[in-house]
Amino acid sequence: MNSEGNITESDLLIIEDSPTQADHLRLMLEKHDFRVRVARNGGEALTMLEENKPEIIITDVMMPDMDGFALCRKIKGDERFKNIPVIILTSLSDPHDVIKGLESGADNFVTKPCAEEYLLARIEHLRLDRDKPRCISIPESMNISIDGRDYSISSDRRQILNLFLSTYEAAYYKNLELRKAKSELRELNARLEASNKELEAANQELEAFGYTVSHDLRQPLQVISGYSQAVTDLCGNQLDTECKSFLEQITSHTFSMSELINALLDFSKLQHVKVKSESVDLSSMAQIIAGELRMTAPDRKVTFDIEEGLTVTGDKKLLWLVLQNLLGNAWKYSSRKEETVIEFGKNFIKGEPAFFVQDNGDGFEMDDHDKLFAPFKRLTKEHDGHGIGLATVHRIIKHHNGRIWAEGEPGKGATFYFTL
Repeated sequence: MNSEGNITESDLLIIEDSPTQADHLRLMLEKHDFRVRVARNGGEALTMLEENKPEIIITDVMMPDMDGFALCRKIKGDERFKNIPVIILTSLSDPHDVIKGLESGADNFVTKPCAEEYLLARIEHLRLDRDKPRCISIPESMNISIDGRDYSISSDRRQILNLFLSTYEAAYYKNLELRKAKSELRELNARLEASNKELEAANQELEAFGYTVSHDLRQPLQVISGYSQAVTDLCGNQLDTECKSFLEQITSHTFSMSELINALLDFSKLQHVKVKSESVDLSSMAQIIAGELRMTAPDRKVTFDIEEGLTVTGDKKLLWLVLQNLLGNAWKYSSRKEETVIEFGKNFIKGEPAFFVQDNGDGFEMDDHDKLFAPFKRLTKEHDGHGIGLATVHRIIKHHNGRIWAEGEPGKGATFYFTL
């Protein structure tokens, strides 16, 4: 404003309680040579109006203490400020906003987030329109009812027309944005579908390759194992202790490799397995597996605490693999304990029923949690294993639309939870 109190052509007042939104609008307008002042609420805005009368006011709707509509009514109700155009910033999520805008005397709507070109066009329109004569069609106010709610409108014809046109224009631009977003989404979905097909083909090729390699490795392994056994049987008496040890190592390693091949084949088959739906007694299953584990080391002091009556609906063969791996891991990683305690039961975690296998064995660092269920990842080489067991469990649980996680502490055991 100059010394005579006339309006400065580039003076705008923004009322926005969000510092981020306010800075965004201020920077957007300042680069187009507007002089911008910012108020954080309605009270601050009214004080700033007393000090300097802006050319145009831009106010957000949602603000504490006094919303944009109430502020607009105060401005339009003051003879000194009623001719200052007011732009309401709104998401236009409620059609009643338009009527509230008319009721409060607003001149324009601009949707959030503000498109720069659109906001500048609205400002320019109001600047050109401000000096045109007003056509008063209603002397004081007009009462209207929409959706069972009554409103009193005192805006003139030009103001009403401007407001409805700005609302229509905002809806039009929003529709253009939605069309563009829809087109981009279709394009993205097409690319994603193509990528998925390529990925699926690559996975199928990889599975076929893995299956073929694993299957073809069996024959030479059987030959190596067979010849080793034949040498032992036919020439064992002629061999010294060192040579016999070599043959035992060959037999042992071919057996380990055969086990790894079988694990790989089983893991590969789980990719597209169809889950059967049947009643499964997990408690009975755990008792059988515990008995089998005891037979492998009858001298170990091991207590199995298995909760009775745990039944679920799922695939019996697959869930057998789950318990076999989890109980087997607990057995293996607690082997250095003088007395082992392995527990299988059900608990409620954040209101969700979850089964668990707990041991008092070696445990693990929680930082290594993500490695537990990855194929071929082993946290320690102190125990035998192929790094496939927990990955198999994870895949089976996933097929049952469940989840699995673990908690542990070095030297204090581990607990594996799973849901179905």
